[in-house]
Amino acid sequence: MKRSQINTIINDAAKFMKSNGFNLPPYAFWTIDDWRANKESCKEITSVMMGWDITDYGLGRFNECGLVLFTLRNGIPSDKTSKPYAEKIMISRQNQIAPMHYHNNKVEDIINRSGATLAIELYNHTPDNELADTDVTVNSDGRLYNRKAGHIVKLAPGESITLPQGQYHKFWGYGGDVLVGEVSTINDDNTDNVFFEKVGRFPEIEEDEEPQYLLVCDYDKFI
Repeated sequence: MKRSQINTIINDAAKFMKSNGFNLPPYAFWTIDDWRANKESCKEITSVMMGWDITDYGLGRFNECGLVLFTLRNGIPSDKTSKPYAEKIMISRQNQIAPMHYHNNKVEDIINRSGATLAIELYNHTPDNELADTDVTVNSDGRLYNRKAGHIVKLAPGESITLPQGQYHKFWGYGGDVLVGEVSTINDDNTDNVFFEKVGRFPEIEEDEEPQYLLVCDYDKFI
């Protein structure tokens, strides 16, 4: 992805969030100089990768396969004294796929906070990480039911789904863009994502202009 594209995506995302009544913390809009001036006090933010996360999954087709995320809270898996939970806010654009994946450790609630409908396709996984043909258990707002493999759950604003460890899922905005919340156990995007297809988690960035705001994958490079 080009840095200019990332800068535009972040500005558009911030406007969309605000228009839907969601306000980000101040560090969302820090400049590089702000980060450097606050380097010592913001070690929690940088160490657990809180902040902007724009990804095209290494495919170079953000509008077709990508996601805007902002991690608001997170803990450290190896530190028993840290917070045991994480929270993200995301934007899933209309027909923009977040590709099929599951988590070995994380349990998460995905919540349609506002906007259009959020579509989520579900599978169990086989021992060799293929898509299983077994029925999936859907846990939506505390209501449990079984459906056939590949079932697509459609969440209206206010509705949510709980995704257990090992349940394959992909999602996209259906009928428009969606403001999506995520509440989960500790999040580790470096090691805990198992993708069905070969994709990357973070983008390769072409620095065609200066970053307006840093991504979580920028911290080591710029601060």
